[in-house]
Amino acid sequence: MNSERPRLFMFRSGSNDKLYGFASDHTGGKLPEKFAPWTSIGVIRGDQKPPHGLKREAIENGIAEFGFQLWRKKDAPAKTA
Repeated sequence: MNSERPRLFMFRSGSNDKLYGFASDHTGGKLPEKFAPWTSIGVIRGDQKPPHGLKREAIENGIAEFGFQLWRKKDAPAKTA
């Protein structure tokens, strides 16, 4: 990875607490309105890896095609006794 890759702006949906989004701009203006409001939660520099093992290339491709990329946080597996 290099610093010439674009910054990725991270957002959390205000209508679904497990839904997150990436956008290429700090406003998240292209994120889907139906999951608004969107709250900015961070920025990933071009030399950084996205969280949770997400693939930067997939995020960048989604942004290029749709203007955003969504991801859903999975529930942690239930612990058994």
